[in-house]
Amino acid sequence: MRRRIEISVLVALIICGVIVYLANRNQVPGISGVLAADGKFTPINVQEPQLRLDLLDNLKKSDYNGSHRDIFSYGPPPPPVKTPEEKRAEEAKKYPTVPYQAPAPVQVPGELFGYASMPASGKRVAFFKEGDDVLVVAEGDTFLGRFRLVHIGNDSADVVQISDGRTGKVTMVQPAASDQGPGTPP
Repeated sequence: MRRRIEISVLVALIICGVIVYLANRNQVPGISGVLAADGKFTPINVQEPQLRLDLLDNLKKSDYNGSHRDIFSYGPPPPPVKTPEEKRAEEAKKYPTVPYQAPAPVQVPGELFGYASMPASGKRVAFFKEGDDVLVVAEGDTFLGRFRLVHIGNDSADVVQISDGRTGKVTMVQPAASDQGPGTPP
């Protein structure tokens, strides 16, 4: 019974296919409803239908000053070609030259008011005053958390700021008359 149903469905599909084929075989492929061109068409009267190469050569010889743009590429036309002088002038405008400014000298908040030499080692130590505090700093040591004492001279000391490596010179100041000590007369 099942086999009989399959055969009858197959025959029905074949009959439907034949009907669809016969119904569509007489139609013209393409746009339906347009079968002929306009009835008022008249062909152009062409004297010489061959290609005129002499006219094409004349077109090639003429100077074309328009933009040489590829019409098949989307986007703006390419920028015009610049001469080397124009490129240098444009670069000069883009990156103006700024005169070099040396970094500001290191400002140590303390004052150098003296130095001493160690008798045993010969190493020098400097005395810095910051507010009411007196700092004793040997050559090569750091002080105030951000300076290193490099060299102690007779009237100055060379220091380096640790954070950026800038160097500076701290000159020795003479204590004022009021800074003399408690045992000196005024």
